[in-house]
Amino acid sequence: RCETCSEEEAKYRCPRCMKYSCSLLCVKKHKLALSCNGVRDKTAFVSVNEFTDLNLLSDYRFLEDVGRTADAAARHLTMHRSTGKRFMSSLRNKAQRYDIDLRILPAGFTKRRENSTTFNRAEDKFYWHLKLVFPHSHAEYTSKRVPDDRTLTDILKPYIDPVESDPVVCQRLKIYAAAPQSDIQILMKIENRRQNSVRYNELDASRSLLDNLKGKVIIEYPTLFVVLKTLKHGMVILGQDASEPAENSDSESSSLSSIEEGEIRDSS
Repeated sequence: RCETCSEEEAKYRCPRCMKYSCSLLCVKKHKLALSCNGVRDKTAFVSVNEFTDLNLLSDYRFLEDVGRTADAAARHLTMHRSTGKRFMSSLRNKAQRYDIDLRILPAGFTKRRENSTTFNRAEDKFYWHLKLVFPHSHAEYTSKRVPDDRTLTDILKPYIDPVESDPVVCQRLKIYAAAPQSDIQILMKIENRRQNSVRYNELDASRSLLDNLKGKVIIEYPTLFVVLKTLKHGMVILGQDASEPAENSDSESSSLSSIEEGEIRDSS
């Protein structure tokens, strides 16, 4: 029977207080009488004897909601911190201390919005926003909060390691996972060159991300190209082309102009 009017057969049960009701009118009456909001208490205690698969599913979904809320809060904080001029100026100065030429794009650019790089003063460590490009599989992935002391080999393990990588990602990058370690190269585009002279630096996979970034020009965040030596056609590594001497540097505007051109196309 309905626990409000005690006359009709109950059709509904309140998720909050578990009272039975027969109609919308009785639902409203019981909410008013008991000051009940009708919203299920996701943290209510459930004894082991009464715990069912539905309670397990409810707890699982509750934890998922908490995770999404925490992630959204972290993104919100990162977004506001990364747009501050003082914060970005401090980030550039910290990078310069490690011999890294970090260049920041104007607000509104795609790479500026994406960048989540931070510096932890307590640990004296960069946590980089990192883009990984796998051209032979036509795939790109973004890693956030990558500590600067992690080796490039460890950074790539979640993607191409036959044992430690995600099965779905590994399947997409199977050409890399099946290749011997000696055939995999990690390259980074040299930003301070003319647009018609694209060249790459080869990075040392056994060394840390910070060691590999020293002496490099980085626009917002590093982009690493993971290639196979036998397939990297057209990607010239600086220092390996004997017919062309290495260039020290071009103007900063030259390196930024290509990105600005791409950003304009992107925003349009």
